[in-house]
Amino acid sequence: MKYKYELNKNKLISFFEISGSVLAMIYAILIASNTGNEILGFSLLLISALLFAAWGYMDKRWAFFALQLFYVISAILGLVRWW
Repeated sequence: MKYKYELNKNKLISFFEISGSVLAMIYAILIASNTGNEILGFSLLLISALLFAAWGYMDKRWAFFALQLFYVISAILGLVRWW
């Protein structure tokens, strides 16, 4: 039973890692391009940071988890500023 749990946990962690990375790359391009897509960019940052935070929590990487909480706050500030 533990093996099945570990397999599901590893699949979730991979999903969080890959999707969070892709969204972070898109976010960075949108913000850097200065094309008026800041709301979308900061929304993607928020989603990416939440995915990474879930990964950090599941993998017990507390410094990484704390960093993602900072990015969540940054994303919310960016959304409020550009809204």
